[in-house]
Amino acid sequence: MEYRQCGYTDLKLSVIGTGCWAFGGGEYWGPNDQSDTNAVVRAAVEAGINYFDTAEAYNEGRSERSLGEAIRDIPRDKVLLGSKISPSHCYPDLLERHCEASLKRLGTDYLDLYMIHWPIHPHSIRHFTKDESVINHPPLLEEALARMETLKQKGMIRELGISNFSRARMQDIPAKIRIAANELPYNLLCRAIEFDTLPHCQKKGVGIIGYMTLLQGILTGLYRSLEEVPEWQRRTRHFRAAGSPLSRHGEDGFEEQTEKARTAVRMIAGEEGISLASLATRWVLANPAITCALIGARNTRKLEENIAAAEGRLSTDTLNRLDKVTDKLKNKMDAHFDYYESTQNDRTL
Repeated sequence: MEYRQCGYTDLKLSVIGTGCWAFGGGEYWGPNDQSDTNAVVRAAVEAGINYFDTAEAYNEGRSERSLGEAIRDIPRDKVLLGSKISPSHCYPDLLERHCEASLKRLGTDYLDLYMIHWPIHPHSIRHFTKDESVINHPPLLEEALARMETLKQKGMIRELGISNFSRARMQDIPAKIRIAANELPYNLLCRAIEFDTLPHCQKKGVGIIGYMTLLQGILTGLYRSLEEVPEWQRRTRHFRAAGSPLSRHGEDGFEEQTEKARTAVRMIAGEEGISLASLATRWVLANPAITCALIGARNTRKLEENIAAAEGRLSTDTLNRLDKVTDKLKNKMDAHFDYYESTQNDRTL
C-alpha cells in the first residue's frame, strides 16, 4: 500500500481510504450489517489501509458508532480517523461538545483529522437544520477554526481540516490557521476542482482527500446505462432534475455528455484489460495532488477489488486519453463542484 503525506502535517494516509458513510445503515445506502463492517475494517487494516472517513451527520451518528465498534480491538496507532462537524454546529462552545460526542461514539480519545463538513453560510447550513435563528445568524468561520485550534491544544484532535471549500471560501481562512486537508469530490466525471480549487490547495500545501471516487457506483460495471441508476444516485447535476423527485438542482443536466464520457472511459478500460472501477481509481491516484481517494466497501470482496485497483498504474498516454474523452463534460459542467445544487445555489461558493 502506498502512503502520501497529508499537507504540511506528519500524517501519512494510505492512498485508498475507507469511506464510512454507509456504516450504521440509513435511508441513503440502506441497511448495513455490523458484522460486515467489522470484517471490512479489519481486512482493510490488514491490507495497509489506515484512513477511515466519517461524519457526525452520516446516518445521524450511527456511522461513527459503527466505525467505533469495528476498531474497538484494533490498536489505535494502526488507524487514522477523520470526522466532520456540520456547519450548523460550529459555534465555539457547541463545536467542542459535538467533537466530544463524536469521540464518544468512536470510542477514542482523539481524532486525527477534524473537518468542517461544508462552508459556513446560510444556504449551506439550511441542509443541516431548520432552525431559522441558526440559518440567519450562522457561526463565524474564524471563531470555529480558533476553537478547533483549542481542541488541538487539548489533544482532542491532531489536525484541522475542511470539506467542500472552494478556493473562494478558502480565502476566508485566517492566514495564521494551518489547514491539513480539504475533502473534495473528484473523479473522471467530476473534475470541477481542477479549474482553481485543486491548484490553490497545492499552492497552499493543503492535502486533498477525494470522495465520490467511483461516483457512487456510476464509474463501475454496476449500471449498463444511466437509466438504471437509482433515484438517490440520480440527484447530481449530471442528470435531469425532472428524472428524480429527489433532485433539487432544477437544471436540465448533462446526461448526453455524461453517457458519452462514460462510454468512452469504459472502452478504454476494455482496451487496458481492467475493470472500469480500477481505471477510474488509478486515474484519480495518478494526480499527485490527491493525498487519499475514498472508496466505500460493504463487504470484504468489494474491499479486495478496491485494493487491487490501487495497485496498478496507467501510462501517460492512457491518462491523456482519459482526460481528453472527459474534457467536454468537465467544461460543460464548469467549476461548480456542488453537484447536488444549481450553479446559482452552489454551497461551495
